[in-house]
Amino acid sequence: MTETMTQPVCAIVGAGPGNGAAFARRFTRAGHQVALLARDDVALADLAAGIAGARGYACDATDAAQVQAAFQNIRTELGPVRVLIYNASTRDFGDIDHTTPEVFERAWRVNALGCLLAARQAIPDMRRSGGGSIVVIGATASLKGAAGFVAFAAAKAAQRSMAQSLARQLGPEGIHVSHIVIDAVVDMPASRAMLPDRPNDFFAEPADIAESVYFLTQQPRSAWTFELDLRPFGEHW
Repeated sequence: MTETMTQPVCAIVGAGPGNGAAFARRFTRAGHQVALLARDDVALADLAAGIAGARGYACDATDAAQVQAAFQNIRTELGPVRVLIYNASTRDFGDIDHTTPEVFERAWRVNALGCLLAARQAIPDMRRSGGGSIVVIGATASLKGAAGFVAFAAAKAAQRSMAQSLARQLGPEGIHVSHIVIDAVVDMPASRAMLPDRPNDFFAEPADIAESVYFLTQQPRSAWTFELDLRPFGEHW
């Protein structure tokens, strides 16, 4: 077995230039091989090229066959998955008058079904190795359905409930499942462009979010966290 194959593997589903990239940098810095999964193969290749220790795998998180193939390639090229971060999401915002059945179903497929498909691929690896971590990246909408968030809130609530069910089932097997509620606007160029007058401390920094995600995967089993809320001090809650 090569040296690469002996390093723990972290798979990030929904890898992009914000939180996904920050997660990848944090885990590679900790000695992990990182698999980045996303639909856009060109953007994915660029992202992976900029992060030493990361490799891209083009995959639609809602397609069971593509997810299975991607995880099989990860096992072959990097090794069994020890950490799974499910970061895939949608921006399907709208009230009941502007939410079509197609939009509603897509939000559920990306946030909930995709999480299920990824977990089903990673869990056997974790069972064989005696443990692992699954971190599901959620949102405030998983806890309260604000007006104008019909599809997004329903999908995120489903995702959170599934994560809780997995945590209760898999905890006795040594697999730590946790859910992060990001109650913030993440600091990215698109966010800055939309809110140009907001101060720096209004935004949540991806690198800081990544530190909390990494922390969850390092907790001792006697004191695991299921849910962690992350927000800047100025966020109303």
